[in-house]
Amino acid sequence: MEQQSNEVYEVVVVGAGISGLATAVALTRLGISNIIVLEKSDGLRSTGTAIALFPNAWCVLDALGVAHKLTDLYDPYDKWHIKNIEDGSRRTFTTTETSPRRKMEARVVHRKALLEALASELPHGIIRFSSKLISIKSEAIKDLERLNYLLLEDGTTIKTKAVIGCDGVHSRVAQWLGLPKPISSGRSAIRALAVFPDGHGFPNEYRTYLDNKGIKVGFVPLNKTELYWFVVHKTSTSDSQDPDQILQEVIENLQARNFPDDILTVVKHSDSSSLIRTPLLLRTPWDILFCRAHRWNVTVAGDALHPMTPDMGQGGCTSLEDAVVLARNVFSGTQISDSGFARYLRERQWRTACLTGSAYLAGWTPQDNRPILNWFMAWFIKKIFIRFVFPKMRRYAICYECGDLPTIMEKKSA
Repeated sequence: MEQQSNEVYEVVVVGAGISGLATAVALTRLGISNIIVLEKSDGLRSTGTAIALFPNAWCVLDALGVAHKLTDLYDPYDKWHIKNIEDGSRRTFTTTETSPRRKMEARVVHRKALLEALASELPHGIIRFSSKLISIKSEAIKDLERLNYLLLEDGTTIKTKAVIGCDGVHSRVAQWLGLPKPISSGRSAIRALAVFPDGHGFPNEYRTYLDNKGIKVGFVPLNKTELYWFVVHKTSTSDSQDPDQILQEVIENLQARNFPDDILTVVKHSDSSSLIRTPLLLRTPWDILFCRAHRWNVTVAGDALHPMTPDMGQGGCTSLEDAVVLARNVFSGTQISDSGFARYLRERQWRTACLTGSAYLAGWTPQDNRPILNWFMAWFIKKIFIRFVFPKMRRYAICYECGDLPTIMEKKSA
């Protein structure tokens, strides 16, 4: 039976993941208190094990007042090494960015710790768990004003002036807006934590190894006893979801392909309860650029807008960026700016489309029965993209500064 809510919220954020919680924190920092975050799970989602946060993400967390809760818990790293095990070629990139205002270092953090740090900045009760969105209806009420009605799985209908869809790759809000569904990259990722109770002894560096057949593996320390590791491989219909079976499969494949002993050592110390395998999806750059991602006062952010493969390490980072850019553009004081939705998307679409395309090329794998295409792509990626484009795009990614919310708030209250 449908239950009508009598309260009209200024903003409803759909999804309590990284983007959703960051958006809610940004809005509260701007003085908007009449908001609610709807989360379909019965608690904060901890899937994903860990997440790499580059300087652009720490800039956002600093603006949100959250960075200090995490920096003391995780060791920074300033080098990212990439090695091809077949031809021996190597490249090293710096992951630290120094600006006149601040120095930002890259860290890998537990996903759950990041979510808890963001959630701790929100007023009690603002997150409503076990609240799955079913449908959206928008109606004109007077002049140019509209009211959105959100129907939840339990029959509750919530009224709101604005909807921010941060509900992930399979977003209901993106579907309502008419955005094309994300497509498969043809690859899957296996991720897990490795635990060394007496200390792992590895330097604080990000190491990635790859071959010419589409296998990419890597690891990076979180702290003195834990490391985060991943394997990216071609998706197969026979892929198992059993953690123990996946772990054995990874070890056998790494040994058969002669990957270095250090990654095998890390994998063998895995906490199997943290191990997950997920298909890698993306929204094409042209869909991000040319599809209308807002309708009236409804829009999307994070993976709901720009799902990308992990090869640039920017999926979570750009989701955090969205939160501050959206708050800065859409909300004038404590009022919603109708034109702000278009400004927000103009600022985000080009950047995220470039990073999505770059991530896809950085992780491109040979296609079955396409020898000419495979030859050309292998030549282009090795000779052009990796040498000239990837370094510039990596710097373009991590050098981004989103703006300072406290400064914005002071200007609007002045």
